[in-house]
Parts: sequence; structure tokens; C-alpha cells
Amino acid sequence: QVQLQEAGPGLVKPSQTLSLTCTVSGASFTTYFYYWSWIRQPPGKGLEYIGYITYSGNSYYSPSLKSRASISRDTSKNQFTLQLSSVTPEDTAVYYCARLDSNWFEADYWGHGTQVTVSS
Repeated sequence: QVQLQEAGPGLVKPSQTLSLTCTVSGASFTTYFYYWSWIRQPPGKGLEYIGYITYSGNSYYSPSLKSRASISRDTSKNQFTLQLSSVTPEDTAVYYCARLDSNWFEADYWGHGTQVTVSS
């Protein structure tokens, strides 16, 4: 059974860097075919894709967030991390980590999500 669990601060001040970690159990990052992604949902809006890291360790980002987002992984801990710099209140959202299949980019396993609020 694949499980994902997000962790990070619930409150971040504007202009700071948001850092979230996703711990994965029941699967390996290096398994061919799967990518590991971050997705968020701002209040009252739909899901927004942030980016993903591939089984070979390469990262790709949404064009709108590319300049501020960074996704990395620690295979020894089975964790991957999102860093989002220079946050503003518009970055307030529920943040999810999820596993994607590399053919259809559909998420088959999700974390429960973690609320992040950007406020001074």
C-alpha cells in the first residue's frame, strides 16, 4: 500500500521560503514509470499543479511557478521536498503531494494535504 504524508509549517510570513516534505511509504522513488508531484488548491479555487520530480531525479515545474519553486528528493529517507520562495498571500493553499503515472500524468496516490497560510 502506497502512502504519502505531507509535513511543514502551517503559517509562513510573506517574502519567506515555504518548505514542505512528503514522506513516502510502500514505494520507491526510483521505480520506472512514476513521478512524484506537488499540487495545491487555493481557497475557493481548483487544483493547481506545481511540479514533479522523475524517477531519475529530474525536476519540472509549472511555468507560472518555475522561478520560485524547487523540488528535490532524499532517497535514503524516501522523502521529497518542495521549496517555494518569496511567498505572498496568494500562495495560501492546501498543498498535496501525489504520485503520477508518467504516461497520463494522472495521480493514483495522494497525501491528505496540509494547509499553508501566508500572513504576517
